[in-house]
Amino acid sequence: MRRWFVVGSLVVSLAASASAQTLRWSSQGDPQTMDPHSQNESLTNQMNGQVYETLVNRGKALELVPVLATEWKQVAPTRWRVKLRPNVKFHDGAPFTADDVIFSLQRAKAGTSDIGAYAAALGTPKKIDALTVEFELAQVNPVFEQHLTTLPIMNRAWAEKNKATEPANFKGKSENYASFHANGTGPFMLVSRQPDVKTTYKRNPAWWGTFEGNVQEVVYTPIASDATRTAALISGEIDFVLDPVPQDVQRLRTTSGVKVIDGPENRLLFIGMDQSRDQLLYGSVKAKNPFKDVRVRRALYQAIDIEAIKSRLMRGQSLPTGGITPSPLGAYNDPEIERRLPYDLEAAKKLLADAGYPAGFEVTLDCPNNRYINDEEICQTLAAMWARLGVKVRVNAMPRSLYFPKLQKQDTSMYLLGWGGSITDAETLITPILRSRSDTTGSWNFGGVKDEKIDELAAASSREPDPKKREQLIRELLKRHNEQVLHLPLHRQVIPWAARSNVTVVHRADNWLEWSWVKVAK
Repeated sequence: MRRWFVVGSLVVSLAASASAQTLRWSSQGDPQTMDPHSQNESLTNQMNGQVYETLVNRGKALELVPVLATEWKQVAPTRWRVKLRPNVKFHDGAPFTADDVIFSLQRAKAGTSDIGAYAAALGTPKKIDALTVEFELAQVNPVFEQHLTTLPIMNRAWAEKNKATEPANFKGKSENYASFHANGTGPFMLVSRQPDVKTTYKRNPAWWGTFEGNVQEVVYTPIASDATRTAALISGEIDFVLDPVPQDVQRLRTTSGVKVIDGPENRLLFIGMDQSRDQLLYGSVKAKNPFKDVRVRRALYQAIDIEAIKSRLMRGQSLPTGGITPSPLGAYNDPEIERRLPYDLEAAKKLLADAGYPAGFEVTLDCPNNRYINDEEICQTLAAMWARLGVKVRVNAMPRSLYFPKLQKQDTSMYLLGWGGSITDAETLITPILRSRSDTTGSWNFGGVKDEKIDELAAASSREPDPKKREQLIRELLKRHNEQVLHLPLHRQVIPWAARSNVTVVHRADNWLEWSWVKVAK
């Protein structure tokens, strides 16, 4: 039996007679690229992470576990020695050695890499022998071990052979061999890649690790339509959905043959604003930028009825916060840092009038429509709330494949962004989001936020070895961010996954589906 689903202008075939050891799964978007250094985006990282392994990775509770590194040790304040796993092969049979680690780090530091900030934090690698690498740092890195989890390892010879020694320039819309092909050391091997249609994988029979699950083949099919994705799961055409929409979750809980697996995600959704230009690219105010005024930013914040968003739009599947870190652990569970500004429409109107905008203004809000839970709907809801202030917001929603390159060119005046992953330390947000833009910092600071005090505190926290002193620096930095209302925090996502009843998965807090743990029963 074969059924067909219309996905936009595409017709997607999903075979219902697939083997029990085939995992057929879906979400609303598609991975951006098969190049593991080209684009730092969650779904892209997750799928590439089944093929390309890192030196250190995460276990089921996000604990650090050895992968391509078997041990690591700080031998001096600014030097770490890493022992590599022996007898590991890439998918093409080439042996994994220190040369591949050094090549991968250099590649990840290239200007076209989207993980350059993390690569820079690992310092300069030096080969000691075939299975030992030392990393010399320019300064103390208190989260060096966390950064080891961010570097996917590629095979130097394969990249050179296929003219893919630098990451494809994703924001420039360039592609190379690694954009569509892969050669890692991981548990699964890329078989075929059809962007926006289907991507297939098979189990790596020569993987060094141990499979806990029984999956032999993985077929990923992006299905943009929420209703079609849900219908495909209920009918059994697919086995797993990473992002069931909140309005369908309750129905899925009571649907025969289907189960819902809940869990909070280590990810914060927030609104960013252009605070660098003297005039907004997409706004009605001339020769002036309203977002440079903290009163305007605070007015927009206090006009957000976050509880209404939680109850009506998210169906309770969100955790509102005034914090900016993906996890409250990043703010040391400080209730003051986590506290939201109160929803107060009258106070917001007064702030806007005091700032010189009693009648409001117009601005465009860029928004993805297939990246976060209810992303476009969140933007539309915010636009309606801000309309009560007289701020007319045009929501410019688009697929993630267009959205992220647009932001990376800083071609935006206002935007919705989510930030998170496996690292709970504040550093994972501070350097790319809160620090001023430079060659090594602020790569995702699309609003051009620049605060000298935050830059000073951030630089100090990034090199402070004493945990207590570092905690004080981070607390002060986050409080400064909140006082200046440099971003508008919304909520941390609560992620429900949905699966057929015969599928067993491990729900990790970074919203990562690890295929080697999945079991598909007959």
